[in-house]
Amino acid sequence: MSETDKNESRKDDQFEASAVEMGGSGHGGLSQSELDELVASSDTGARTPPGFVGKLILTVALCWSLFQLWIASPIPFMVGFGVLNDTETRSIHLAFALFLAFMAYPAERTKVQIGLGVGIPALMTVLFIVGSKAGVPVWWIPIIGLAVVAAVLLGSPKNWVPPWEWALAILAAIASLYIYFFYNDISSRVGAPILQDYVVSVIGILLLLEATRRSLGPALMIVASVFLVYTFLGPYMPGIIAHKGNTLSEVVNHQWITTEGVFGIALGVSTSFVFLFVLFGALLDKAGAGNYFIQVAFSLMGHMRGGPAKAAVVSSAMTGLISGSSIANVVTTGTFTIPLMKKVGFSSEKAGAVEVASSVNGQIMPPVMGAAAFLMVEYVGIPYFDVVKHAFLPATISYIALVYIVHLEAMKAGMKGLPRAYEPSPLMRRMIGFLFGVVAIALLGFLMKFTMGWIRPAFGPAAPYIIFGLLTAAYIGLLYVASREEPLELDDPNAPVTELPLPGPTVRSGLHFLLPVIVLVWALMVDRLSPGLSAFWATAYMIFILLTQRPLMVMMRGTDRTGNASTGAAFGAGVADLIDGLISGARNMIGIGIATATAGIIVGAVSQTGVGSALADVVEVLSGGHLLAILFLTAVLSLILGMGLPTTANYIVVSALLAPVIVTLGQQNGLIVPLIAVHLFVFYFGIMADVTPPVGLASFAAAAVSGGDPIRTGVVAFFYSLRTAALPFLFIFNTDLLLINVDWIHGIFVFVTATLAMLLFAAATQGWFLTRNKSWESLLLLLVAFAIFRPGFFMDYLYPPYDDLPPAQFQQALAESRPGDPLRLRIAGLNEVGDPVEFTALLAVPEGADGAERQAALGIETIQNGDEVMIDNVAFDSPAQEAGLDWDQQIMLVRAPAPAPSKYWMYIPAALILALVVWLQRRRAGPGQSATATRKEGVRHA
Repeated sequence: MSETDKNESRKDDQFEASAVEMGGSGHGGLSQSELDELVASSDTGARTPPGFVGKLILTVALCWSLFQLWIASPIPFMVGFGVLNDTETRSIHLAFALFLAFMAYPAERTKVQIGLGVGIPALMTVLFIVGSKAGVPVWWIPIIGLAVVAAVLLGSPKNWVPPWEWALAILAAIASLYIYFFYNDISSRVGAPILQDYVVSVIGILLLLEATRRSLGPALMIVASVFLVYTFLGPYMPGIIAHKGNTLSEVVNHQWITTEGVFGIALGVSTSFVFLFVLFGALLDKAGAGNYFIQVAFSLMGHMRGGPAKAAVVSSAMTGLISGSSIANVVTTGTFTIPLMKKVGFSSEKAGAVEVASSVNGQIMPPVMGAAAFLMVEYVGIPYFDVVKHAFLPATISYIALVYIVHLEAMKAGMKGLPRAYEPSPLMRRMIGFLFGVVAIALLGFLMKFTMGWIRPAFGPAAPYIIFGLLTAAYIGLLYVASREEPLELDDPNAPVTELPLPGPTVRSGLHFLLPVIVLVWALMVDRLSPGLSAFWATAYMIFILLTQRPLMVMMRGTDRTGNASTGAAFGAGVADLIDGLISGARNMIGIGIATATAGIIVGAVSQTGVGSALADVVEVLSGGHLLAILFLTAVLSLILGMGLPTTANYIVVSALLAPVIVTLGQQNGLIVPLIAVHLFVFYFGIMADVTPPVGLASFAAAAVSGGDPIRTGVVAFFYSLRTAALPFLFIFNTDLLLINVDWIHGIFVFVTATLAMLLFAAATQGWFLTRNKSWESLLLLLVAFAIFRPGFFMDYLYPPYDDLPPAQFQQALAESRPGDPLRLRIAGLNEVGDPVEFTALLAVPEGADGAERQAALGIETIQNGDEVMIDNVAFDSPAQEAGLDWDQQIMLVRAPAPAPSKYWMYIPAALILALVVWLQRRRAGPGQSATATRKEGVRHA
């Protein structure tokens, strides 16, 4: 069948992502056009009609990108025009997202989707009428509800935009822009909405839910609707979660008119930070960086055992900079890596699973993490630099472990790498070359730090221009180096591989792509600019490269990478690349913009109804107050919600509901859990939801490329991702992994030991270390890994870390402890709503001559009545107040640090057990027997 016939036969069908994904299953994978369609359905919108309407969609997307660049730049403040506050920018941001959602995403026509498209607006209409206060007209509410239902029933063609969808798009945009146009009027009547506010808010909420159904599927729409139902019907809920209920006036005011709901923090982060990072990645990809990263990874790692799979892991880590979407990352790198993995012996499912596991991890890899990382900045209240610092070790360890898992799979199946393009130099020369490279990078970093530190004070306001000049000189130099090499072409993965590309020329051909990344990292990590401003400067430099790299390449080499030989044609191609990148960046943001707005409904409902404290009671009852059970419940909830919610929305919902619960119940159980550790815990499991069957979208995308079974791909990917699932539990109990209060030497030690432990964990879960594990060997490897991760767990049983003292010895304990030692107090008191509660407070022992002076330095005044010690007063902004202490609380127990041996002595028995496993497996494998056994077992398990 010709492509024309295919298009004709599908002309009247509605696009369904699952149909395309399943279509590839077992049939050797999908065509490139079908893969593009798969990504479009989930990320950019599956509808670009021909003619004027198609051009309008692209023009609106382009205008959205230009608007975001304008508000992120310092230009509005320099010219005194176009300066907007946060609420106004959020309003315009959501207007663009809603308009494009209705124009670019045709609605699916399955029975379930139509049922939701009709049922939820009808349900909301009834709730809005029931929730209206006496005296407020309600005749208009059913008209709006029926109009939305009618638009859903009238259909949603894939190839053109009907009049009713034009109406939905325009009305949704107007409802969002309402706050912008009537900002001053609304600010003068907060809490007292007029009829106009009611009408616009009802239209806005109904159309936002419908846009969510179109662009993100039914899950987030259902969850948001459940929270709205809960808001209105609070008195009718089960006793433990019941509340007084809210009227339409309160919901309108909270959810749409103010910044507590839809236009809250989540949408603000999408507006200020996330858009620019997504745009930066889109522009980097248009410049050719995506192909460059893939080719570099293959040239460096393709010759190793299972080389294409290892290269897939590394290239996915690098392309994590380019795509914040797991699905787009899978399809971008997977179209090249998956066929090559299959070529060296991986099954379709395993090849897809490796790509899924590595692509999904792109969202946890600093310095540019998934959108949820920027939400952490607002929710946890720490700089982005600190988020990156805390996330760095777990992400790096996770990627190293995945490379090792791939190596184990290659060992099982007796695989070889792809043929090299050259014979490597002797080992000593290679080591000297590596060391020279490390030293050169260190010197370059030192020189950059020194020169930047000197330029800023010396040149003052002119310093940015000097720095731009130096960057440009480096750019021209690196571009000249690239011009001496052949341009990289995107290879056909289905063509036979005769040899790998040469590493040297491949690396040199695109070093200039690293400059915008360096600008971004420098702005974030060294200059400590805000994430939004850092992304703006990196994007601005990326625009400069897009416009100049082709003409400069023509001058240096005679042609650019696509064969243009004239400077004018090359510049025109660069402008076209820039426009394409700006449009792609905006279209990639439609789903994120809608997701953050709809998640705002959920966050608004939580703050309006107080369900958070009620949920804490529910979780405490279900878990029996055990922290490990609470963490397990949180992980399960993240995975369940993540089956249909995008990562960002999942993070917002679960962190709003359960992050405070974990911190509070941890404190009550005597474990002080840092807030950032809890948020990273939720973030990791939100990402895992893209992997887990039956609805792991990234697994479906990989199966569509590989031609494997989607569910089996998801199951294998889940086992590969167990290391990612284990890490959050570990860093909750061992915060050294997050580099919290850790110096450089200790940090390096933690990295080395944690990496070793994670490799042993991977060997245990994969059933293969030096040879196939016996079941008890896997258990021993798990025990060793746990002992390395948490040596204190076993040492605490042998030598308790604290002496339990009566409250009357509080001052004595302070006097006998060293400054900086952690002192724990078991406290009894009342919580915010007057219920009795017990919790543990952690206090660092301050400097002081005696116990009384140290107690005063903590800000605590106590009254003693026999053996009973009450807190009489707590000084404002003191360490005691920060620890949660307050007046009229009772000190139940003082836990003073006890002398104990170093917990790292536990590494000795762990090393002996590991040595035993190594000895047993070496004996079993035997010389000359390993390869044969490996090949036989590989045939069974490949």
